[in-house]
Amino acid sequence: METSARAFSLKVSEIFLSLQGESSRVGLPTVFVRLTGCPLRCGWCDTAYAFSGGQTMLLPEIVDEVATHGVRHVCVTGGEPLAQPACLQLLSTLADAGHAVSLETSGALDIGRVDARVARVVDLKAPGSGESDRNHWQNLALLTANDELKFVLKDRADYDWACRLIDDRQLAALCPLLFSPVDGELPAAMLAEWIVADRLPVRFQLQLHKVLWGKLRGK
Repeated sequence: METSARAFSLKVSEIFLSLQGESSRVGLPTVFVRLTGCPLRCGWCDTAYAFSGGQTMLLPEIVDEVATHGVRHVCVTGGEPLAQPACLQLLSTLADAGHAVSLETSGALDIGRVDARVARVVDLKAPGSGESDRNHWQNLALLTANDELKFVLKDRADYDWACRLIDDRQLAALCPLLFSPVDGELPAAMLAEWIVADRLPVRFQLQLHKVLWGKLRGK
C-alpha cells in the first residue's frame, strides 16, 4: 500500500465475520470492523465493551485481516467509528479494495467527509436513549438514497417523536428509514403493530444476530 496509508492507525475492538443483522443488507455475510471509543452513553447501548480497550492496528493490517475472510461486504461500526479521524481513510481504503462498505454511525458527528462510495447508516438518537441532544442535525441535508436513517425506539414516546420527525422533515424523501425496538424494553410485536396501524413509510427490523446467537460477542 501507499506510504501515506501506512501512517494511519486505529484502535480496533474486534474484527469478525458474521451475518449483517440490521439495515437493508440484513442477512448478508459481512466482515465487521468494530472500532474502539464512543463519545455517547446511550441508556440501552449493547456494545459498551467497545468504549475502551482494543488493540492499535495499522491501516494495512486491518485491510489485510478483512481480506482473509473472503467476503465483499464490510461494515465499519463501533462504538462510534467516526470518533477516530483515521476512520475516514479506512473507509476509503476498503472501498478502493473493492469492498461494498457500510458505516454505522450515531449521527452525533459530521458525516460530510465520508467517502461517497460508503453507505452511511445514521442512528438518530431518540429521547429514550438519553442522548437525543447530541444529534448532528446538519447530517440530514447530506443524506442520499445510498444511505439509511435508523431509529432505535424504547417506548411510545420515542415512537411518536420519530413519527413527528419524519413528517416535519420529510425524511422518507431522503433515504430508507429503519425502525427497531430496544431489546428488552419495547416488545417487537407492539412496534410492528404501531407501524402497520399508522402505515409508516419505514422498514421494521430486529437485530438478526441476537435472534440467532443471543448476546454472544463476535456474532
